[in-house]
Amino acid sequence: MMNTSLVNREPRQLGPGGPTVGAFGYGTWRLTADDVAANQHILETALDTGMNLIDTADVYGLDHGGTGFGQNEERIGNVLVAAPHLRERMVLATKGGIMPPIPYDSSPEYIRSAIDASLRRLRVEHIDLWQIHRPDMFTHPAELAEVLEEQRIAGKIGMVGVSNFTVDQYDALAAHLDMPIVSTQPEFSVATLVPMRDGMLDRAMRDGVVPLAWSPLAGGRLISGEDVRPELISVIDELAERENTDRATIAYAFILAHPSRPVTLIGTQTPARIADAPKAFDVHLDRTDVYRIVVASEGVPLP
Repeated sequence: MMNTSLVNREPRQLGPGGPTVGAFGYGTWRLTADDVAANQHILETALDTGMNLIDTADVYGLDHGGTGFGQNEERIGNVLVAAPHLRERMVLATKGGIMPPIPYDSSPEYIRSAIDASLRRLRVEHIDLWQIHRPDMFTHPAELAEVLEEQRIAGKIGMVGVSNFTVDQYDALAAHLDMPIVSTQPEFSVATLVPMRDGMLDRAMRDGVVPLAWSPLAGGRLISGEDVRPELISVIDELAERENTDRATIAYAFILAHPSRPVTLIGTQTPARIADAPKAFDVHLDRTDVYRIVVASEGVPLP
């Protein structure tokens, strides 16, 4: 029997009757330059490459050379003022719930203020997908569900998702929501297989939730090889040579091979690398390949 490639390039649908998004999305954690034209070029390149999910967060701007809370949302907002036609091409996603130094706040009062502030910074009237960035363990999920539904009814947000939640935290919120959770955003890469092992990707498949895989290159460590198991780098390099490609493309292809059909969020600031990402669609990874990666990543044989 022919062993066909597991890599899935098909669009992903966010919730029942929701919009479709590309297998790659563009994450703006590193969008910390103030050049509006350059940022517009980056976002246009992502959109032209099929990355219609544009992912940001209110806290983005405090890392990667940024100097302030909310700055990356403001940068996207400045692009949308300069090029308003781009708005209709994107599924705009942002996150809230991290407020340094507290650090996490999902109280109804804060969620209302966070969504309003994101709308102002993004220069939009509606956020397509709003995600709780990290769980606030001191807010009851029923309270959070109530305010999220209130914000949806008010037309400020369209869909809701979770980020960095455990399976139980996801279940607790889902039990109180009258609308579906359409996305879950875990760290997932060949070097970080936790969501494959802790049940989150299984829950996503059960409920038709789209995983948004952040840090697919492990913060660049998969390229440099730093702090990554040498056995894993060896397998990736072997597959890259076989497929006539590079480490990043193999790493992306592995994520795209999972049956939960994740969206791979890339964050490079180099337009040429954004445009190169879909090369992963042409990579052939079969079950032998992906399980070799799993064993090399975890360092233990499969049972």
